Amino acid sequence: MSGVTIDLELLPPLFKGLTVTIQIFSGAAGVAVVAALGGGLGRLSGRCWIRAPATCYIEVFRGTSALVQLYWVFYVLPFFGIEIGAMAAGILVLGLNAGSYGAEIVRGSILAVPRGQIEAAIALNLTPFQRMWRIVLPQAAAAMIPPATNTLIELLKNTSLVSLITIADLTFQGQIIRASTLKSAEVFLLLLALYLALSMVIRTFMRRIEKRYSLSWRPVGGLT
Repeated sequence: MSGVTIDLELLPPLFKGLTVTIQIFSGAAGVAVVAALGGGLGRLSGRCWIRAPATCYIEVFRGTSALVQLYWVFYVLPFFGIEIGAMAAGILVLGLNAGSYGAEIVRGSILAVPRGQIEAAIALNLTPFQRMWRIVLPQAAAAMIPPATNTLIELLKNTSLVSLITIADLTFQGQIIRASTLKSAEVFLLLLALYLALSMVIRTFMRRIEKRYSLSWRPVGGLT
């Protein structure tokens, strides 16, 4: 089998698409964090009018295809008078999709906090907000980071879907180059390498956060 040689002239247009992919990922990650916290806390709420919408959001976005969600927001909503730009649609849909999975991570991590910690906070007359912010979330965050890393990497891979709604991201640029040069092996090898590099950056970043968090915060037996 002959080796594959990489034409360096392929890199500039791919780097242009890489910039768009990073922009979409960054925006969608921000949406996902907000949606995950809101959905996870909402699903744990004792108020039905909060819990029901949160549950509906999580089940709809987890139970349907991210690609179909993109098509709905970008191609179908305009028929109802709601027009969203391609970039905004990509960020919103991918963020909400990842956030629906993140919401279950938040919910499960909060439920894993020892009940004794919450009872001790109640005994100290802390408000529900104080209990959640000062006691529950700091401990739950340690359990959230590893699965959140997987969710972010999955979000990165899903950014390739935006090429189907006219966004010139990394995958879109790769397809254009492949069609014009017929260098399929070289182009797709570069795409694999670039996506892998981005995923490694995400993994390293999250591991540093996990390490720094574990050094700066220690669970305690009592409350101070």
